[in-house]
Amino acid sequence: MIEPKEKPCKGTGLAKGYGCGKMTKHRVYGLGKMCCYSGWLLNSENGRIKLDRARLKVTKPRRDFENFKQERKERSDLPNLIKSVKKVCHEYIRLRDKGKPCISCGTPWHQEFQAGHFYKAELFSTIKFHELNIHGQCVQCNIRKDGNESQYRVNLPLRIGEDNFKALDDLASLDKKVDFKWNRDTLIEIRNYYRNKIKELKK
Repeated sequence: MIEPKEKPCKGTGLAKGYGCGKMTKHRVYGLGKMCCYSGWLLNSENGRIKLDRARLKVTKPRRDFENFKQERKERSDLPNLIKSVKKVCHEYIRLRDKGKPCISCGTPWHQEFQAGHFYKAELFSTIKFHELNIHGQCVQCNIRKDGNESQYRVNLPLRIGEDNFKALDDLASLDKKVDFKWNRDTLIEIRNYYRNKIKELKK
């Protein structure tokens, strides 16, 4: 192995002007590693840029791993979060529609009424938790008659008004044109919205 020759510490290139003149075998940008190189890294603009890049390179695997863990956690949390939103949303619907007859068949209100969707929750994700799309419904219509959609369609405009019914129809049409995925922030926002609505009803 060829032994490096001693040369004076003299800054060249990015480190121009930072050399001390001492003879040294180990140099970067002409600077002696044991005398001037660390000072150039810490005190010059080009040195700080190089140092920052080196730090980023070293920490990138760790940052990538942390980001991966966070994304995986959020993905695993989503199903539970969706269940949580569903619970509070349906609680609000049952409170809001307490005393009102079944949206489909008109059966007088009963405490076992469920929160029934007009546009099915499993098919229309964007309006899965939309309050215009969910109403108090008897078990017979919601479960045994699979939503009793024909009568639901007749009575829903009477319940929410023609304008709101048309707006809901438009939202349902748009649902099929978008690639929609739930995210944590949106779900938490919806959950908080219904929690506040429940508090208002319970005042």
